Amino acid sequence: MSDTKAFQIRSTDPAVREMIGKAEGMEISTVWDRYEAMKPQCGFGDTGLCCRHCLQGPCRIDPFGNGPSVGICGATADTMVARGLDRAIAAGTAAHSGHAKHLAHTLLKMARGKTKSYSIREAGKLRAVAARMNIAVEGRSDNDIALDLAEAAMADFHEKETPVLWAATVVNPERAKVLAAHDLVPRGIDHEVSEIMHRTLYGVDADPVNLLLGGLRCAVADLAGCYMATDLADILFGIPKPAATEANLGTIKAEAVNIALHGHNPVLSDVIVSRAGSKNGAAVAAGASGINIVGICCTGNEIMMRHGIPSCTHSVSQEMAIVTGALDAMVVDYQCIMPSVATVAECMGTTLITTMDIGKIPGAKHIEFSEEEAERRADEIFDIAIANFVRRKAKPVNIPQVKTPVVAGFSVEAIVSALSRLDEKEPLKPVVENIKSGNIRGVCLFAGCNNVKVPQDNNFVVMAKKLLAANVLVVATGCGAGALMRHGFMDPANTDALCGKGLAAVLRAIGEANGLGGPLPPVLHMGSCVDNSRPVALTVALAQYLGVDTDKLPVVASAAEAVSEKAVSIGAYAVAAGLPTHVGVMIPVLGGPLVTEVLTEKVKGITGGYFIVDLDPETSADKLLAAIDERRAGLGL
Repeated sequence: MSDTKAFQIRSTDPAVREMIGKAEGMEISTVWDRYEAMKPQCGFGDTGLCCRHCLQGPCRIDPFGNGPSVGICGATADTMVARGLDRAIAAGTAAHSGHAKHLAHTLLKMARGKTKSYSIREAGKLRAVAARMNIAVEGRSDNDIALDLAEAAMADFHEKETPVLWAATVVNPERAKVLAAHDLVPRGIDHEVSEIMHRTLYGVDADPVNLLLGGLRCAVADLAGCYMATDLADILFGIPKPAATEANLGTIKAEAVNIALHGHNPVLSDVIVSRAGSKNGAAVAAGASGINIVGICCTGNEIMMRHGIPSCTHSVSQEMAIVTGALDAMVVDYQCIMPSVATVAECMGTTLITTMDIGKIPGAKHIEFSEEEAERRADEIFDIAIANFVRRKAKPVNIPQVKTPVVAGFSVEAIVSALSRLDEKEPLKPVVENIKSGNIRGVCLFAGCNNVKVPQDNNFVVMAKKLLAANVLVVATGCGAGALMRHGFMDPANTDALCGKGLAAVLRAIGEANGLGGPLPPVLHMGSCVDNSRPVALTVALAQYLGVDTDKLPVVASAAEAVSEKAVSIGAYAVAAGLPTHVGVMIPVLGGPLVTEVLTEKVKGITGGYFIVDLDPETSADKLLAAIDERRAGLGL
């Protein structure tokens, strides 16, 4: 593919399309090339009808009834796809909770005086979270409270007689009863992951419905891991507040030492951002204009919402940042990092730096991160990037001159604070009153990734436009947020053009009440993948204000271009929370008719939530609007 139209099919982002053209001219293989080479993909795997969990396989079941109807062990199609789905949920839970555990260890080391690189930046949130966990706060030092909180966090990972605190204490009482009634309250985050791996082993659980219930309980453990990661990151690095910044590849600067931070965990990236000022002089002495840090994926979201650092790209287009030729270093931690970035970096003269012992990539330089030596490691990274700049500063670079204004960082605390300017005593009342009046028809969360099977960002853009025009308040996290920010959905200048009159009036009223001189942006950026806990927290707050359960609210979710198993686990806990949840790509369960029926219909009778699988963004938006209207009717609106 070499013409502009072909690149349009690959991505709707003009900056990415420009870099795809450059990569093709240089014969650099990209994710789109590798996808084409992989076709035709396995139809059995696409529907979940292949299993390699034991050494007798792999087994394949014929969905048309002309071949095998069960696996070698006798597992049916529904058993096979339920086991596969459960394992995806467990993997997503392990990833999010591993992120949370890393933060818990950091808080523990800080409280024990083992590192001076970290401190408690939000004492108020520390005390609020501790109180929610029934940890004593009165008359105690922040450090002592932090120590108890870190130990409570670590205790939530292993099996215990009491429920996981970060699950039991973060949902509304009505939802807690629903989860308890169906044995969906996790007994330990790591325990649930381990149990899924056990029950999906050869010769264990073969009941599809029982498997799915176990998967939902593991997904609630994933919610706990996400919520814990958000809480601890806010305590250590600060509660996000709205900040004006920019997005897309035009944020890379030819004359600067460019460092891209990629991955998911803020433990190192926050230190790198805080150390940049101290290394700026060295960059200038080397002939650069200074240090320029940009973000990619959720590490980019973390530093954007707390420090205003621009995000240069997200998810499937991560290679394109390197193809500019202007990145001096790409620093990665873990999750969603394609191994191919090492090959592209070698072609373009960028140094790829891995930092975590669980995330090494052949061809990358490894600098082992530790909290005890965080600042020294950060300085080492700066030195490598500056040396790289000296080597490449006389060479031509190709930076697409495409960037979009962004206002990011809408934590729940920031939203409540903004609403309090309209009603100090009852901050949520303005939102509820506007939902009742129809100015806000409902709320939709966009989450998840970009999938190479979809023209990049297309599903997000098409669906968001339709929902916003229909007065649906849209919030976004992860690379879903990245997709929308790069297309102008987080620029307040576009609010009137993108939003229906009712929603636009609400966003303008809030913005002007907060002294912004204009509206809030059309889409509210709520953070990284683990920060899907923030929309859940907002949903719980609205439910408690109205005195109803979360499954009664006109709130929906969408992973419009899902890729990672993390998106599967997030979707599953959204369903457990009672939300209609859309997935915009094929998920490998459609080969099991009972499993498909349970996930899209029958689970509604258990949790109130359910999955909507639709690959067409236009009809997907219509289905979410119908779900919102059904909830509104249930509330008598």
